[in-house]
Amino acid sequence: MTTILIVVAAVCGLVAVVLAVLMFGTRSKLAEYQNAGTKAAEILAEATKKAEQAAKLAEVQARDVVLQAKDKFEKESESTRHELRELERRLSKREDSASEQADLLVRKEKMIESMERRTNEKETQLDAKRKELDKTLADQTEQLKRVSGLSREQAQEMFLTRIRQEMEHEEAEIVKALVDKANEEATDRARNIVVQAIQRMASEFTTQSTVSSIDIPSDEMKGRVIGREGRNIRAFEKATGVDVIVDDTPGVIVVSAHDSVRREIARRAMGKLILDGRIHPARIEEVVAETQKEIEHQIDEVGKRVVLDMKVRGLNAKLIPLLGRLQFRTSYGQNVLQHSVEVANLSSMIAEQLGLDATLARRCGLLHDIGKAVDHEVEGGHPAIGADLCRRYGERPEVIDSVGGHHDIKPASDIYSWIVSAADAVSASRPGARRESIERYVQRLEKLEAIAMKFQPQGVESAFAIQAGREVRVLVNAERADDAMAMKLARDIANQIETELTFPGEVRITCIREKRAIEYARYAS
Repeated sequence: MTTILIVVAAVCGLVAVVLAVLMFGTRSKLAEYQNAGTKAAEILAEATKKAEQAAKLAEVQARDVVLQAKDKFEKESESTRHELRELERRLSKREDSASEQADLLVRKEKMIESMERRTNEKETQLDAKRKELDKTLADQTEQLKRVSGLSREQAQEMFLTRIRQEMEHEEAEIVKALVDKANEEATDRARNIVVQAIQRMASEFTTQSTVSSIDIPSDEMKGRVIGREGRNIRAFEKATGVDVIVDDTPGVIVVSAHDSVRREIARRAMGKLILDGRIHPARIEEVVAETQKEIEHQIDEVGKRVVLDMKVRGLNAKLIPLLGRLQFRTSYGQNVLQHSVEVANLSSMIAEQLGLDATLARRCGLLHDIGKAVDHEVEGGHPAIGADLCRRYGERPEVIDSVGGHHDIKPASDIYSWIVSAADAVSASRPGARRESIERYVQRLEKLEAIAMKFQPQGVESAFAIQAGREVRVLVNAERADDAMAMKLARDIANQIETELTFPGEVRITCIREKRAIEYARYAS
């Protein structure tokens, strides 16, 4: 359309030009104007032709544009219709689902109502039956009371007693079966390992006590030790922290202290003062200080020598003097340092037999009683104190567990703890390893027998402590206890002894039951 307008405008312009020429031209130039008109007509015809061609082209282009727009509209319309149909389908599906759910809910509500109705009916029936049962039970109870002559409480007690006896019997049988199975599998192997370790290790122990005796050359020297109004002996006790006992015993004074290191310092210092002869408070303080330094140096040297001899590497420097202090500590008359060395060697040998780390086992055994070096200064038992020391000074978890659990104070979680416990028992219980006074020995035997006799209601008739208190033989009534109950009795007595007594090594409990049938044959005359 724009092209057509341009052509028309051009034609109009030419016409105007021609008219102007005609109006203002002269006749002389009429011919020229006529030629110009002809040319103008030709130009106009050509312009008209081009205008027609442009109009046709524009019409074709417009038709193409219309067709493209129509196609685009149809496609968009089709897509919109498809989306609408999909949306309609989804809505229809949701409506169907909602309808189904509504139907399902209706059915469930009806079902629940039906179940509630049946439940109510059953509860009513149960209540009736319960009342009927209670009435029947009450009638039977009254009848049983009349027949048996027992009250309800007495009947319950009789029933519970019978159930308890049956359960104890079954428990005893289970324990016996488990113990027998464990013994069959472990006794031979354990015996071979321990015997081999014991045969490879043997040492002698020196025994010490809580007192030390010092020889005095004369009573005059004893008086100088006491000093004027006892000032020398008071100064000595204050400097050393021990008790000095001076009695009528000729030629002897006694130094007493539970701290073995202090007692040794006091014994040596007193010996030096007696040899020197100069005994007064200032000299006492000087000699005690010198002796204390000597003992501390000796403790360090002993600790280093033990660590070197046992080939224990990487031990914290603060643990070495604690090992040295064990030289002056005794337990049941047994030197603790020598005991620790023996336990270390036994642990190493047992570990070798089991295919474990012998070096680690030796380290565990050497440190197992380290808590005894400071148990008089720190609250708690020596296993817990020792475990805390090892934890503080960076020892391995196996060592900490062995030190803390070698007396079964806490459950052991590592095999090295069991090895150390076994080695400790072997070292402590072998003949000659420990000693105790005759009074304590007799008291322990009597206590063992008394503990066993506490089980008289379970069938124990008598008990005898034998083999220096290493075994308790218990005679059991065969009518009141069978073999399984005898096994349970032995276990219960052992647990009670572990709870009430402190003793070295282990105590064997042997329960003996015997059934004798006796009859007499008489001569008939």
